[in-house]
Amino acid sequence: MNRRPAHLTEREEQILRCIRQTIADRGEGPTLTEIGTMVGLRSKGTVAYHLRNLELRGALVRDGYGCRIWRPAR
Repeated sequence: MNRRPAHLTEREEQILRCIRQTIADRGEGPTLTEIGTMVGLRSKGTVAYHLRNLELRGALVRDGYGCRIWRPAR
C-alpha cells in the first residue's frame, strides 16, 4: 500500500521517482548528490530539505544514518 500524502510539490514527486528508480535499478537508494544531479539541484542542503519534508509528510522513511538512508513509505 502506498501512503502518499494528498499533495506533494512537483520537485518532491521528482525526488520520489528518482529514489524509486535508483532502488529498482541498483537495489539501494541514491546519495544526496545523486538525487540533486537527477532532479537539477546543486545544493545537498536543498535536497536534504526536500527529503525532510517528504519524511514529515509520511512519503519517505529513514532507514538509518548513512548516505543511502531513504526509502519510499509503503
